[in-house]
Formats: sequence, C-alpha cells, structure tokens
Amino acid sequence: MSKVIAAKEVRHFICSALKSVGCIETHCNDLADLLVAADSRGHYSHGLNRLEMYCNDYSRGTTEKHAEPSIESETLATALVNGNNCAGPTVGKFSMNLAIEKCRRAGVGVVTARGSNHYGIAGYYGLMAKEAGFIGISMTNTSPLVVPTRGKECTLGTNPISVVAPGLGDDCFALDMATSTVALGKIEVARRKGEPLPPGWGCDTQGVESTDAESVLSGGGLSPLGGTEISGGRGTVPPGWD
Repeated sequence: MSKVIAAKEVRHFICSALKSVGCIETHCNDLADLLVAADSRGHYSHGLNRLEMYCNDYSRGTTEKHAEPSIESETLATALVNGNNCAGPTVGKFSMNLAIEKCRRAGVGVVTARGSNHYGIAGYYGLMAKEAGFIGISMTNTSPLVVPTRGKECTLGTNPISVVAPGLGDDCFALDMATSTVALGKIEVARRKGEPLPPGWGCDTQGVESTDAESVLSGGGLSPLGGTEISGGRGTVPPGWD
C-alpha cells in the first residue's frame, strides 16, 4: 500500500540521515534539495533511492565532509571548478550558479568541474538556469556501466545529458536523459520491487540480454541507447560499420 509523504518531511529525513554521518548543514541542504526534486519529478531512481549511497560515501570517507568547491581558473565567460571531492550536488550547484552569474555578465557561461562525485539528476541544474531565465545545459561522465554492442564488459558510461529551455509562462522544455537505454537506478528500483525488466534494458555477464535485474547488477551491465541488435537496434555501432 502506497503512502504520500510531504516533501518537507522527506527533506527533514534526508538531512537527519546525512548529519548522522557527519555531513555539514549546507551540504545536507544541497543533497536534500536535489533528492526531493528528483522524486517530485518522477525520477525515483535518483531520489531517496540514492540516499544510502551518499551516506555511505560520507561514512567511508570517499567524499569530503568539510571541503568546499573552488575556482581553479576563469575568464569572463568560462571557469574550471575543482570540486575538492565534495558531494556531486554541492559541486554541481556551485558550478551552475557560477555559470548563471557569468551568463548575466557575458551572455554565456561555460563551467567545467573536476574532483566531483555522483551529482544526481542532470536536469536539476538545467532547471536552475531556467529559473534564472536562461537555457541550461548540464552533462557529466560516469563510471563504466554500459556494455557496448557485441561486448561482455562495461566500458562506457551512462554519460547523462540535460537541456532545459524556458517557455511561455511557467512552461519549459526539459530533456534529461542517459546515453544508455535506461539509468542504472531504474534497474535498482526494479530489483527492489521484484519486477522483471523490459527487454533491452540490460545484459548478463556474457553480454546476453536479460530481464533479470539481479543479473544486470551482478556483473552484467546496461544496454546502449541504440538498443540491441536482436531487437533491431543499432546499439553503439554507427550505420555502415557492421
């Protein structure tokens, strides 16, 4: 039986969990804002589903608890940010705010970041730019999670892309997508629910398409955006290369 929980309560729960592993309040707020936004927009794979991962990163020391992002170099319209191993949402928010400020001054703001971590839904940052009246583009690389066409090992990232543009009134165009058939978190959600995967989402350790979430998550991998050849897709092979 499902139950609707107020966003304020969810946000309080997220902050309490993060504070229990040493996360400072400002970073708690960054993560809570992003996770609630993800769930509110229907990206359940990147909302509360990701809280355990962020808590583990802090408790294991793989993410810095007290550092802050910094600007390594910049011009009027560009900048390179060092995330200093902070949580991805903190680095992402810092970088997009910097890009927005540069856009106000120069008409465009291009900011890249290094030394960061998992930053949640890419669309969150595009929406930040949209709220400021600009077109927002956000993208990132990831760990190898995708098995290329005719392969058996994960060698490609899901490398998400987001483009958000203001429309009339409160309307907007918002694209937020992975470059795999589906995001890894959606496989995790299916496993938690005990549901089979739709065909074409992932493969097992031998590179064979699988509808079993556990097989995909236990040594298998995600399918590329073009789908599998058996279903008529192109996978990662451009036309003419086969």
